[in-house]
Amino acid sequence: MKFLSAIVLGAFASTASAFAPATPLNVVSTPRRHASSQIRMVAENAKVCLVTGASRGLGASIALELGKAGQKVVVNYAGSKDKAMEVVAAIKAAGGDAIAVQADCSNQESIQAMFKQVIDEYGTCDVLVNNAGITADGLVMRMKPKQWQDVIDINLTGVFFTSQEFFKLAAKKKMSEGAGRIINISSVVGQMGNEGQANYAAAKGGVIGLTMSNAREFPSRGVTVNCVCPGYIQTEMTDVLPDAVKEMIIKKIPMARMGKPEEVAGMTRFLAIDPAAAYITGHCFNVDGGMAIGA
Repeated sequence: MKFLSAIVLGAFASTASAFAPATPLNVVSTPRRHASSQIRMVAENAKVCLVTGASRGLGASIALELGKAGQKVVVNYAGSKDKAMEVVAAIKAAGGDAIAVQADCSNQESIQAMFKQVIDEYGTCDVLVNNAGITADGLVMRMKPKQWQDVIDINLTGVFFTSQEFFKLAAKKKMSEGAGRIINISSVVGQMGNEGQANYAAAKGGVIGLTMSNAREFPSRGVTVNCVCPGYIQTEMTDVLPDAVKEMIIKKIPMARMGKPEEVAGMTRFLAIDPAAAYITGHCFNVDGGMAIGA
């Protein structure tokens, strides 16, 4: 039962949507209609927000939350083009602006090409949300090297690649204070560990360490770097779990319920675009109902 819990937590703390073999980069956007035929609510000072692994799960919720706030959102996906286009359409319907960009977050050249396309489309990138992630659970004694490496490559090395490109962009211009923001989506597993998830815990713990280090490297350019650590989050997948498993999960959470995707998205939106977050950097914010208290 403990190992089943590990699988559940990993699956729902991760988007599991950004791992794919390196493929040519494609930019997809819905046709832009004349302003008179479409109600536009894009904020006058809209930020360009790149969200990795945004075709479904938490990534889609985060992208939509930013779109509802009138931002220009880049919806990154690995292979789920149709799902990404649904997110783009939802953002535009909510009044934001969006494009979908295919890229493999474990491949440096693919990441570099994605940033180039973002610059070609919008001229800049103001906010980076590193959300792409996968799971490949198994006990250490039986875990295959590929299971270990695939999770590290997407969940940790991918964050390094995207952060590096964002910093290169920031170095080319003088950003106003607080104008550039990185939000890394980690997990309470990176703080607490979890049976059957040594690879995932190591990667997500690494994301927390990378957040702290990066926050110290670029403050002079006005770039803040923070981390969000979700706990058990309710999704379509958790809805079909046996009642016994749900009860086991709830018992671990002081607030006695799972989190909602919009609660993680709301915290991310605050760190990404709210003026009140301009002086916050190098911190992790748990959205876990108190699950990791004392960890």
